[in-house]
Order: sequence, then structure tokens, then C-alpha cells
Amino acid sequence: MELRVLRYFLVVAEEQSIAKAAQTLHITQPTLSRQIKGLEEDLGTDLFTRTNRKMFLTESGLFLKKRAEDILYLSDKTEKEFNDSKEEWLSGHISIGCVEADNSDTLALMLEEFVSEHPQVTFSIFSGTSDVIVDRLDKGLLDLAILLEPISTDKYHKLVLPREEKWGLMVSQQSYLASKDSIYLEELVGVPLLCSPREDVQKMFQSYEALQDKKLNIIGTYNLIFNVFSLVENRVGSALTIEGVTANRNTANVKFLPIVPEISTHCVLVWKRNTLLSPSVNKLLEKFLQAFQA
Repeated sequence: MELRVLRYFLVVAEEQSIAKAAQTLHITQPTLSRQIKGLEEDLGTDLFTRTNRKMFLTESGLFLKKRAEDILYLSDKTEKEFNDSKEEWLSGHISIGCVEADNSDTLALMLEEFVSEHPQVTFSIFSGTSDVIVDRLDKGLLDLAILLEPISTDKYHKLVLPREEKWGLMVSQQSYLASKDSIYLEELVGVPLLCSPREDVQKMFQSYEALQDKKLNIIGTYNLIFNVFSLVENRVGSALTIEGVTANRNTANVKFLPIVPEISTHCVLVWKRNTLLSPSVNKLLEKFLQAFQA
């Protein structure tokens, strides 16, 4: 597959029409039709369902669309990094994954200072759970990532960020639990819980002596906290989470109860081992190491 043909394919998928796509690409319709047909023959499958008016992606087409976007992103990123390395001034683009946590502010502060020093550098931040971010990091779609422990980092270099993330239970202000200022681990037993789907997180709670031989009543899981607030407000369940995710949010109808004894973990900055980083990524990484490395 040629990168040029993948770009053609993505434009056809966007326009849902050979005629419109050819106009956008400034090539003839027969030429574009041959390229798409050749791509389908090479892959041995139909990528589009064709009607009189529009072209719709098949299941194989949807799969290729996602892969093509990733491939072209990496191609453009690599070309840009080579071009940036020729420039006298530090420039380039940095892709960073970051979990929802108190340490999101740490990233913001570091970027604020870094961009003021290197105004030609641009950045993009991808928010998600640790598992989703790790997948993008492994594919090379992210340069650096801030992840929430507990998580395996054997494949990466890591820097532990100093600010602790305190775990607790987010409850509705209408819940009987809202009268408390904290909650003991054993009190979680029987409470309908919303929790991260990450096995590492669930094992962390079950590993404590107070919960051994007791099963938590996890009625649902979530990745990002945004949609959980309404579930907690309406008393569908109470959410096991970190205190940092409630920062800068409307928490009038919910309350965060820290767990007793305190459970705190750290966020870690990670980057892939044996990977050549661009000059701009190396410079930002150097700033983190100078600030937080013991």
C-alpha cells in the first residue's frame, strides 16, 4: 500500500463520492476510481458499498480507515521531525497522553513554561485511561504519557511525579454516606460501586487486609469520570476514584470521602525504551527530569 493511495482512500471515505473526492484531490475521476479499485484488489476485499448517490465504508473499510489514519499520522510526524531537526531554532510537535488526575496541573505548568521558552514547538494532549494511553504510546502515536499507578511500566522508562493521588469514594449528597467525612475500607462492602475496569486498580483494593475474603459490589465500570457524575448524583452507585478528578468540576451534588486508612498512589511520566525521541520531546523530557528527578 502506498501512502498516496491511503490518502486518496481517506478522502473518498470522507466525501462518500468519487466525483467529490477527485475534485478535492485535483485528479480525474477515472484515475481515482482505478486507485481505489486497485487498493481493494490488493487487499482482497471490498472497502466500500456503492449506491447511486453515495459510497459507504464496509466493515473492512472502517478497519482500514482507522489504520490509515494512524499510518499517515506517523508518516507526517516523522517527516516533520526530520525537517524540524534541520532548523536552527527548536521546533516540532509533541504528543502527550495524560490521565485525569491532580497531576494534570503539573503537565499544564510544565508546558506553559516550555512553550514560552520554545514558541515554535506545538503540542497535542490526548486524555484517556491509562490502558488506552498505553496502547497509543506502544503504537508510536504518543511521545510521552502521564499514567496513574498502579500500572505496569516494565516496557518504559519512567519518572515518578511527586504529587500523590488520594483515593476515595465519590457519593451523592443525598446518600446516607454523605454525612461522613471519610470512609473505612470495610464500609465499602455492600455499597453499589462504580470502578475503573483496570484489573490492577481492582486488585489494589482487594489486596488490603480489611477487604480480603470480601467481595466488592462493583455494579459498573467507567473509563473517564465525566459521565459518572450524573450516575453518582442520581444514586445509581458511588464511584471509587481519585480526589484529583473532582478539581475544577461542579461538585455541589456529590462529595468525596477519602478512604481510611489512606490509599495514595502516584502518577508516572513514561516513554518507550530504545526509542529515538525528537529534539523537542527530549528537551521537554529534560525539563521534567531536572524538576522532579531525585
